[in-house]
Amino acid sequence: MLGASGYVGTHLVPFLASRGFSVRAAARRADVLEARGWVGVHTVTADALDAASLDRALAGVDIAYYLVHSMAAGPAFPRIDREAAATFRDAAARARVQRIVYLGGLLPTGGASAHLASRGETGDILRQGPVPVTEVRAGMIIGPGSAAFEVMRDLVFHLPAMVTPRWVRSRSQPIALDDVLEYLAQLPRLAPAAGGIYDVGGPEVLTYQDLMRQFGALVGRRPLIVPVPVLTPRLSSYWLNLVTSVPTNVARALIEGLEHDVLADDAAIRALVPLKLQTYREAAKAALEAEQVPHGEDLAFGMTSARWVAGSMVYRQNRADFAYYAKQMRGDAVAEAPAEAVWQQVASIGGDNGYYFLDALWALRGALDQWSGGTGLTRGRRDPHELAVGDTIDFWRVAALEPGRHLTLLAEMNLPGSAALAFEVEPLDAQRTRIVVTAYFHPAGVKGLLYWHALTPAHALIFPGLARAIAQRAQSRPRQDG
Repeated sequence: MLGASGYVGTHLVPFLASRGFSVRAAARRADVLEARGWVGVHTVTADALDAASLDRALAGVDIAYYLVHSMAAGPAFPRIDREAAATFRDAAARARVQRIVYLGGLLPTGGASAHLASRGETGDILRQGPVPVTEVRAGMIIGPGSAAFEVMRDLVFHLPAMVTPRWVRSRSQPIALDDVLEYLAQLPRLAPAAGGIYDVGGPEVLTYQDLMRQFGALVGRRPLIVPVPVLTPRLSSYWLNLVTSVPTNVARALIEGLEHDVLADDAAIRALVPLKLQTYREAAKAALEAEQVPHGEDLAFGMTSARWVAGSMVYRQNRADFAYYAKQMRGDAVAEAPAEAVWQQVASIGGDNGYYFLDALWALRGALDQWSGGTGLTRGRRDPHELAVGDTIDFWRVAALEPGRHLTLLAEMNLPGSAALAFEVEPLDAQRTRIVVTAYFHPAGVKGLLYWHALTPAHALIFPGLARAIAQRAQSRPRQDG
């Protein structure tokens, strides 16, 4: 399965494994797949634009799922999608794959956006090869992590009232994630499905305004929605960047596809795979329930993934009203030093050792936290140089730790949301190491969004500066020791 780290892939992999399939999950970054914690699944590194990596990933595969799209890549995504589809098509032919299953998107009758047109073109390119293709075209998928669903969640939780463009009256057939997974699992086993194109949709036709109001009723919110004619889809995408946490390029591609009704002609799939489809309300309720972790689980002491994972409830304080996607700020630097020297600096951060860069601002943040009832920087560290999962570092707690490679700190300060700080140590060669510092913030409502946007200029200075400071200390410390 190529694209296993994406939204549908993340759910489809364990779904197929539970049905007895032998699953090989492929993505560009193996560490992202490993962070999922799948049992009995073979994970490999593969890039849709790298033919050699695809040859390795597809060797011995009977059914190849293609779940790749490049919305997040920006305006160039149609070209990237074309190249990726052609490379995968040819690799599948070389590997003698028996069937390709491709998840595309519904195409509106009134003209498709660039995003939806690209999804349709991808299917056409895959069909140009000798391997039979089964294409499933879905509209809005309702489940935790679905970009369209998360846009609605953020709008309902973040805004008690909203001025919206006319597209909120466009009609769609939202379909439950579980129903999509069932279709994707059953179709490859059906000989008549080879070469077929199947629209899939839920049992109801609803406007986006209906969807937001029904979700609001489900979570105890009553958003005031006022459609106006002056907001174009492009202007809406910029507005969504301010009021939601869905990645900007993804939100823009989605919004530009909402000018027309997107309905499914699903008679063929209903005849071939008869399912009792979930209503939108049932699917939204199931999405919220699927996110929950067992009550009483201690999130701070080793119960998290080894790395931050989008939407993980352990990094959202088990709160459905905290945004699924995180706002992010990243900084990186290359140290002319071995990985061990860089890791030593990462593992020693905080407490009496300080934060290496703009310590005065860290001290101010600690004072503000104490003033608001938090602990501030008073807790310090258990040990100046050693760490263990569960340790406190000032107003952080060690949530995940891979000694020598990765550290994730979960914020325990007073915040209008939930925050994490991750450090990644990547050896480039024996004497050069990249250090990556990434801050994640899941905002809670309007206060959370205002907090993030207000601090964005400071964050843009602090976290890249922190990465550079770690690299500089790693370079200078061996000479000092000598």
